[in-house]
Amino acid sequence: MTAPGQQQGRWLALVGLGEDGIEGLVPAAKALIANATLVVGGKRQLALADGLPRAERMTWISPIAETIPAILAHRGRPVAVLASGDPYCFGIGALLAAHVPPEETICLPAPSSLSLACARLGWALDELATVSLCGRPLQTLAPLLQPNRRVLALSADATTPASVANYLVERGFERSVLHVLECLGGPRERVRRTTAERFGFNDVEALNLVAIEVEASPGARIIPLASGLPDTMFEHDGQLTKREIRAVTLSSLAPRAGELLWDIGCGSGSVAIEWLLRHPSTRAIAIERDPIRAGRAARNGLELGVPRLEVVTGEAPQALGALAAPDAVFIGGGGDAQMIETAWTALKAGGRLVANAVTLATERALLAAQATHGGTLTRLSVQRLDAVGDKQAFRPAMTVTQWSAVKPLVVKS
Repeated sequence: MTAPGQQQGRWLALVGLGEDGIEGLVPAAKALIANATLVVGGKRQLALADGLPRAERMTWISPIAETIPAILAHRGRPVAVLASGDPYCFGIGALLAAHVPPEETICLPAPSSLSLACARLGWALDELATVSLCGRPLQTLAPLLQPNRRVLALSADATTPASVANYLVERGFERSVLHVLECLGGPRERVRRTTAERFGFNDVEALNLVAIEVEASPGARIIPLASGLPDTMFEHDGQLTKREIRAVTLSSLAPRAGELLWDIGCGSGSVAIEWLLRHPSTRAIAIERDPIRAGRAARNGLELGVPRLEVVTGEAPQALGALAAPDAVFIGGGGDAQMIETAWTALKAGGRLVANAVTLATERALLAAQATHGGTLTRLSVQRLDAVGDKQAFRPAMTVTQWSAVKPLVVKS
């Protein structure tokens, strides 16, 4: 029997398995596995498919990416990769797609654990947030903890549900309802309900996910969805782009999905962190010469749920040379002409550069940059109510001059 797709050169088959194993596979999926010259999967997937593979079997190497060369060595011969549920839902599919074009693959997915969880709970998958805690810190949950919302979290192991419950209690979400769903779709399926503060399950299966109905108590640490987070949400030593200026700065940087930001002289990392909070696909590199501040920026990124923040300790512009080209650049209050020109040269065409100045020396550099590259110059002034003896008055903060420019798509000759 010829497996479907092989006559078109689709040598790599991605087959999704449920907890019911080969009993849940359609005939075409069984044929793809049975006719493969190499079958790759985790120990659990290979055990679930026991009896079908007749050829060489291979378990994933750690890290998984090191298995890719062995798979590619079989190019042109039928290979089956076994996955849990849907290979393209927090699965192996995306990794393989980076190495094998879609016209060489065929995928037969099983229902994902997320779909099964929604089916058990009566939730709409398109109306909730999803996150994987496999290989990611619990703090990744932080931006998703919005009052009266629902979250599905894929667990790393049997300890994840208890860790999630503890994390929710620590952040003021102790009344949130937790559903622990284990071994969905198989004979050992189990769904249990509790709250974060009353969590007491000590016999959770390793294969599980956690569904959260978020409920915030008064004082819960909620991360707002707007730019300009309160300054108190960041650990800092005073080297911080203040809330109002930060909101305007993020507006000028205009984050877009998938883009990379350089935050030069990041201080506490607040601008880079808020850039990352705008969309889960954004990337940011925070460059800071002071190692103590660099460490603080990394901690802020973790605490605010964006552990993907990359922190580079080094002096700009020297530290910029080996970095990936940015889609946007922010230069804090200490920029000079050399730093601005280095960043402008590295910036992708169509990218945005925003620089803030509080000193006359940096302001002169911004005036020169605007004369050379165009863009806009804006003065930002903020006054805050403060005590003056036994009375009150507005006390002005330092005025910030901001230069914002877009690099032309075509360089003028």
